[in-house]
Amino acid sequence: MIDLPLPNAAPVRLAAPWPALPETGPLIMGIINVTPDSFSDGGQFGTHAEAIAQARRLAAEGADILDIGGESTRPGAAAIGLEEEISRVVPVIRALAADTGLPVISVDSYKAGTTREALAAGARIANDVWGLQREPALADVVQAAGAGLCLMHNRDTKDPSIDIVEDMKSFFARSLSIASRAGIPGDRIVLDPGIGFGKTLEQNLAAIRGIPAIKAEFGHAILLGVSRKSFLGLLTDRPVTERLPGTLAAGIYGLAVGADILRVHDVAPHRDAFRVLAALVQGHASALGISGRPDPVSGRPDPLFATPKPLSATPRS
Repeated sequence: MIDLPLPNAAPVRLAAPWPALPETGPLIMGIINVTPDSFSDGGQFGTHAEAIAQARRLAAEGADILDIGGESTRPGAAAIGLEEEISRVVPVIRALAADTGLPVISVDSYKAGTTREALAAGARIANDVWGLQREPALADVVQAAGAGLCLMHNRDTKDPSIDIVEDMKSFFARSLSIASRAGIPGDRIVLDPGIGFGKTLEQNLAAIRGIPAIKAEFGHAILLGVSRKSFLGLLTDRPVTERLPGTLAAGIYGLAVGADILRVHDVAPHRDAFRVLAALVQGHASALGISGRPDPVSGRPDPLFATPKPLSATPRS
């Protein structure tokens, strides 16, 4: 029997422009890569029209955040210039931001110039895969725009000898120092363990298991991105197109140990999984006090969007 841990970290505060954290599940960030070479969906949404259509599809499936990226960060991917990245992401962001019915938009870039243009076009969150340590000026851009910020742990090379959780603590301490000097409030900052970035298989697993330690050390909300990643392929011997079950398993474990936001390619299956999990953990669905926005597919109220009725406390034996 697998003894699945339950969240025990103190609640975190997350301020706008981040969406409010649900009481019955994580926020879901949907991935839209406007790239020809991303590891999972490169080329599928390479045109502006395709990317916009995919973003609307993920929003309809229940995404809380739409993350738009224009440069692949997979190992070995070719770097692109500032102007090319801007030309990929800004028209998509501008078109989506014009629709007030869509979720909040984030831009996936470590470049200060791209982030500045994306925020001006309507993005509200900066998602930096180098945690301000490639271009520290990005912190000033975020502060000037009043934007949210996600700081991801990253490494140039893998080093099997290191304690990856301690490395993450040192990295985040440096990143948070840069953010603090720029004046970014702590409740607008989220931390991401950076699964698949400069880590061995064992270090990726340790990084996910280490979420409680990171949360306890810094007190920030945690974003976890495991969707379709290579460590799942190593564990299951599945190609990238067949990694949804492994993605769901890793995501549910991450949620159990304290992740607050999951970054995924497949929104609808995650929304279904967390709906079932909420019903199992909190009791029968009728006891959840469902009154939130309706499920985008069935039209029925969705417990993961609801504010549950208070449940009587029962001591755990």
